[in-house]
Amino acid sequence: MFTNAGSGNVVSVDDLHVTYGKVQAVRGISFEIPKGEIFGFIGPNGAGKSSTIRVMATLQKKFKGKVRVNGIEVRDDPDRVREMIGYMPDFFGVYEDLSAREYLHFFAAAYRLPKDRRESVVDDVLELTDLKNKIDAPVDSLSRGMKQRLALARVLLHDPDLLLLDEPASGLDPRARIEVRELLKAMQEMGKTVLISSHILHELAQLCTRIGIIEAGQLVAEGSLNEIFQQLSLKRVVHVQVVKVSDELISEIESIAGVSSVERQVDRIAVRLREDELAVEDLHSELVGLGCQIRMYQPEAMDMETAFMKLTEGVTS
Repeated sequence: MFTNAGSGNVVSVDDLHVTYGKVQAVRGISFEIPKGEIFGFIGPNGAGKSSTIRVMATLQKKFKGKVRVNGIEVRDDPDRVREMIGYMPDFFGVYEDLSAREYLHFFAAAYRLPKDRRESVVDDVLELTDLKNKIDAPVDSLSRGMKQRLALARVLLHDPDLLLLDEPASGLDPRARIEVRELLKAMQEMGKTVLISSHILHELAQLCTRIGIIEAGQLVAEGSLNEIFQQLSLKRVVHVQVVKVSDELISEIESIAGVSSVERQVDRIAVRLREDELAVEDLHSELVGLGCQIRMYQPEAMDMETAFMKLTEGVTS
């Protein structure tokens, strides 16, 4: 059922501006998403994420700049763009009187799937989203996690190249978030290109190949997680317990190339290092070389929350 699009950039956004009256929701952002990539769109409420996604989904008529999907400008041929995308907004909608089967058949008809193919396509997407045992359940009886999976099944009915997912994990419990994450990984393995917006920064870092951080309508950073850390010049902190800490040892550690500072704490030392100069593993070797007897060696996790807070506070080191 599912096919792969051609190579190249599936999404190209160039100097996008979106204005509502006097409010500038999006202020000149530009980015590209290559085929088969999961692009994470991170930002606080009101940052411009949903406005940008609505432009790509052909739902926002008034904007400046150029936005292309598979090379097609969304202004020029919105109908064709809609055939290429699967848009999942941050709300499910009202479908209390339908079963999951009726819900999917309704949208299969809306996508103009031939009648003789609808049953097999519905079966395919239900199997993919692990909802076959819920096919005759009323939509209103489904948990939020199941509704999100049903919404993903719906946007896959017409086999789109690009999935636009606005806060798909919002309000889900931890198990449901994991299920959605695994489903999105399966989408990527099938060759789909995915743009996903979310506040769940840690899970986006685990899932996405590249990330864009947006604030006040501007893209303040874009790239892989490591590239964003390098842009910010973030310093990694490593917590170390060693036998017999002395002032002389602290001075020796501070003199290691790539070490920014050493803080002596109650039961450990906190070594702050510049990872572009000294890898975490190399610091361990340096400490052993100084004769340290190491009881604990624990690098702090570098996560998207750190990058997000640094950027949105305007702090870069």
